[in-house]
Amino acid sequence: MVYRWQRPIYKINPTRIWTALAQAGMVAAESAEPMRKIIHIDMDAFFASVEQRDTPALRGKPVAVGYGRERGVVAAASYEARKFGVHSAMPSVTALRKCPDLIFAAPRFEVYRAVSQQIHAIFAQFTPLIEPLSLDEAYLDVTDHLAEGVTATETAQAIRTLICSQTDLTASAGVSYNKFLAKLASGQNKPDGQFVITPKQGPAFVENLAVSKFHGVGPATASKMRRLGIETGRDLKACPAESLKIHFGKAASYYYAIARGVDERPVRADRERKSIGAEKTFLEDLVTLEAATAMLSSIIDKVWRHCETARLFGRSVTLKVKYADFQIVTRSHTGVAPLASRDEVERQALALLAPLFPARLGIRLLGVTVSGFELAPAQADQLSFELKD
Repeated sequence: MVYRWQRPIYKINPTRIWTALAQAGMVAAESAEPMRKIIHIDMDAFFASVEQRDTPALRGKPVAVGYGRERGVVAAASYEARKFGVHSAMPSVTALRKCPDLIFAAPRFEVYRAVSQQIHAIFAQFTPLIEPLSLDEAYLDVTDHLAEGVTATETAQAIRTLICSQTDLTASAGVSYNKFLAKLASGQNKPDGQFVITPKQGPAFVENLAVSKFHGVGPATASKMRRLGIETGRDLKACPAESLKIHFGKAASYYYAIARGVDERPVRADRERKSIGAEKTFLEDLVTLEAATAMLSSIIDKVWRHCETARLFGRSVTLKVKYADFQIVTRSHTGVAPLASRDEVERQALALLAPLFPARLGIRLLGVTVSGFELAPAQADQLSFELKD
């Protein structure tokens, strides 16, 4: 099926028309900028859905992408598995206790990346303003790129239809006037659905939502807000700006704005990568520096390979260590110049690792991240390279 809006018609620029009307006194000058139209596309259980698509025997069954061994971690879970409480980042042994019939599929990141490229090619048929968040989700600004007579809601439906027809996968969409609300909307009718939050609905929608559901409010921040008596968007809106600043520092202005349904962040097609990292969970705890050093080497190989592919060379190295009791510590070092070789990354990582030995407990996970890139945003890779094994 061919959609007439598949190749947008650019005869009319809404911004120019609105500005002309304002200059003619036909609309208020402060309204010269038209309301933005933002779409957030989120693939449904992406990794698990790809495995079910490629292996028919897995369809309709509880599937987890990852490894079912003792130290394994769930990277993604199908909706059949989620009904049992299985979710990403959950230890595999916990997932199996919740769902004894859970089927594990080994991750195939090269396949997921290839499918992601297909999906982003579909996005590009509708707008050049695409801000990827990961392999399976992205923001699209279609304000100035809607085909004549076509709404943002219809465009979101068309995108989802094309994704399904070309990849045999489903996607959910949120449509709204800013990024914050578009992302919230995409989760309302999952899987394989979409939801619209209009400018009139936005403030009330936020007021009635638990702050723990807000994008940008993590578990620790949500817990802190609850201790302050902030449970919902309405509570957050009632909190004075100065009080928010005292408790949340630089993030206060963001919380103050979103509590009112306001988010002026643009969709950035040139979004700069902040870091490239990899981590590995081990079947047995590492108890010696020699064993940890050996394992760290393969992790650094993976990180450096992606640094070279993306042509991103940073000044900072961060080491992540998770002990047997699940306590996490991180150590970082930032140099004056970008790291020019894999060996330099390894030297810095080992310098951060060595002081942690003798270790107080065995180490179950190691991770290395390179950050502090110095390339222009337009040169930076837009996809996440956070790799987990």
